[in-house]
Amino acid sequence: MNEVISQTEDKMKKAIAATQRDFASVRTGRASAALLDRISIDYYGTDTPIKGMANISVPDGRTLQIQAYDRASVQLIEKAIQKSDLGLTPNTDGNTIRLNIPALTEERRKELVKVLSKSSEEGKIAIRNIRRDGTDALKRKQKASELTEDELKRGEEQIQKLTDRYVKELDELLAAKQKEVMEV
Repeated sequence: MNEVISQTEDKMKKAIAATQRDFASVRTGRASAALLDRISIDYYGTDTPIKGMANISVPDGRTLQIQAYDRASVQLIEKAIQKSDLGLTPNTDGNTIRLNIPALTEERRKELVKVLSKSSEEGKIAIRNIRRDGTDALKRKQKASELTEDELKRGEEQIQKLTDRYVKELDELLAAKQKEVMEV
């Protein structure tokens, strides 16, 4: 029973981490290298993330600077940024690409809050699915006479407590990120 519960908790932690990565890639009006994490480029037949092809730095709060390792990849990086859903226009200067992050409009902030809410809801759904899988595993063990009825109930209660804790954590993460996005 403890094995099933610990596996369930590990999976829930991974669901939280995945949601945090989604949150990090949402543009909040401040420059962050995490904005470029989702963008990858077909580089010599291999899907390569930008951070694998260039050094990304944040010289100030509104600028991202991308220093390509290979001069030939500068145009590829530039095109990938233009095609992405970030809505940023790269300024290229030799090996260096600069991205100016404009201040967000009120309308855009509200759109981003909706995107964050959707991402949070997907995380909650993943946690609930993990809960269902964990309780199903306990029920199978009980049918195989590896657990008693009382152990099954105790295990289900522990899994429900984990679910409640991680859903609450997701709500807190969402509230913090929404506050960050709505901040002018």
